[in-house]
Amino acid sequence: MNEPLTFVGRHVRLEPLTEAHAPGLLAAADESRATFGLQTVPADLAGMRTFVETALAAASRGEEIPFVVRDAAGTIVGSTRFMAIERWEWPGPPPAPIPDGPDVVEIGYTWYAERVQRTGLNTEAKLLLCTHAFETWRVRRVTWKTDARNARSRAAILRLGAHFDGILRAHRPAADGGVRDSAYYSMLASEWPDARRALEAKLRARST
Repeated sequence: MNEPLTFVGRHVRLEPLTEAHAPGLLAAADESRATFGLQTVPADLAGMRTFVETALAAASRGEEIPFVVRDAAGTIVGSTRFMAIERWEWPGPPPAPIPDGPDVVEIGYTWYAERVQRTGLNTEAKLLLCTHAFETWRVRRVTWKTDARNARSRAAILRLGAHFDGILRAHRPAADGGVRDSAYYSMLASEWPDARRALEAKLRARST
C-alpha cells in the first residue's frame, strides 16, 4: 500500500511526502504554534527531518501513506497521512461488498498551519482522502483518533460526520509529556454518502 498518490482540489494539493519537504513543513509549523500543545509537531529542523524520515520508513513497509499539504498558491501548510492500513484475514469468504484495497484505514498525523485550520482547505483535504478511501479502495471503515483533551480536534472530527466510539485510556505518551487518553472516532462505508454530501455542502458554502 505504498502506492504514490496525489490529490488535487480547488483549495488544496496533497502530494507524497519526501525528505525535501522538511524545511517547508517547519516554516508552516512556525507560523504559529498556538494550536499544537496536544500534537506532536516538531519545532526544529532536526526534529522535522526525523518526523519525515519516520513517516517514510513506515511508508516503505507499506504501513502508511504520508502526504505534504499545500494551499492553492502551492505553499506547504501541513501534513497528513493514511495509516493503520489493515487487510483482514477471514475464516471463509469475506462478506460483500469486498474492498478493492484495505479493509480499514486511519487518517492521522494531521496538522496544519493555524491560518488554514477550519477553512475550505481542511474540508477539501478530508473530502479527497475519504473519497479515495471509500470509493477507490472501498474500505469498510475510516478511523480518526486524537488526545481526549483536544477539544478543538475532537470537534473537527465530529464535523466530518464521524461517530464517537469511545476513549482508550492510558493509550500512549502525550505530546506534552504525560500519558494520553485517546478519543476514537469512525465512519463506516454506509455512512459515507451522507457525510460526503454534507462535506460538499460545507465546501460550497466556504467557496461563495
